[in-house]
Amino acid sequence: MAKAGSLGPSVWAVSDGRAGNAAQVRAVLQALGETRRWIQIAHIPGEGHRSDPLVLTPRAPWTWLPADKWPSPLASLPKDQRALLTPPWPNVWIAAGRRSAPLTRAIRELSGGKTLTVQILDPRIPPENFDLLVTPKHDEVEGDNVIQTVGSPSYFAPDLIEDAGQSFADLADERGKSAIVILGGNSRAHTFTDAAAERLESQLRILASQGWRLRVTTSRRTPVPIVAKFRAMADEIGARFWSGPEDGDNPYLAWLIFSDCAIVTEDSANMLSDAAWHDLPIHIVRLEGRSKKFDKLHQSLIDHGAARWFGGTLETWSYPALREADKVADAIVKKLLQQYPQPEMGGDETKVAAPDWLS
Repeated sequence: MAKAGSLGPSVWAVSDGRAGNAAQVRAVLQALGETRRWIQIAHIPGEGHRSDPLVLTPRAPWTWLPADKWPSPLASLPKDQRALLTPPWPNVWIAAGRRSAPLTRAIRELSGGKTLTVQILDPRIPPENFDLLVTPKHDEVEGDNVIQTVGSPSYFAPDLIEDAGQSFADLADERGKSAIVILGGNSRAHTFTDAAAERLESQLRILASQGWRLRVTTSRRTPVPIVAKFRAMADEIGARFWSGPEDGDNPYLAWLIFSDCAIVTEDSANMLSDAAWHDLPIHIVRLEGRSKKFDKLHQSLIDHGAARWFGGTLETWSYPALREADKVADAIVKKLLQQYPQPEMGGDETKVAAPDWLS
């Protein structure tokens, strides 16, 4: 975001390298950078800007300890990563993942409390260790500084939506009985077994025979044999399929824009939340395995009206889109304005201070 000496706060985006965690940080960062928000905080002088996200991978034995018990947290990092964490400290630090929590806590202390620290996902230590703690509602973490979200923070910038719509404009003619099929994979809680794949394949073939236009995409975790199975199915039934660059430009966002409903495997909060951001009726596909945490996630989406369990048929319905990254970004802006009040605008409090380069 803002470079040193330019308008706007400096923001460091941090993750532990896990794709799902990095995606949540990126979503909040993009929501914060939306013009209508950024103009509110453009008067804040940013220092120590880093344009690239920081991937921090602390080592054992630190990672064996609770996040609030790490001695010298920065010493847990490899030397090259530790060298990145030097002042001037940023105005805002946004991190996700339990292993980043001790570092978030350390930066808050090292900056003398001047850095607004935002931690995403339950760190399993008291919320008071951070300025803002963002956790899914199903984690049942409460506190004055806790922002509870339904699912994960997702965000799609207007310019990206416009670009995707233009690049795949032909899909606009295929609305009405179209569905994006988002396939996850194996995780600690779930397994995409051959039986689950065969059941889903059979259901999709029936939907295709009923006139549904299917757009099938896989994730990094989808087992290779299952990718091959659904690629072959797509070829046979005339469905669209994307699994990587070998299939052309990534149509994921366009498929979300131009589909009437979504079929999503149960294993990924991010994938489910992406569909909910676009207020698509979500049909959740069961895999093998269970988790109380994911059971609560699924129920929270069902309670919101976003999702139902997939039984082989598709329905459409309406519900309020889930824009949880926007909720987090608004909270960050509010906190920043408490610390850096906007300059006076001639007594008119309805206006936002114009940045210097417009004067």
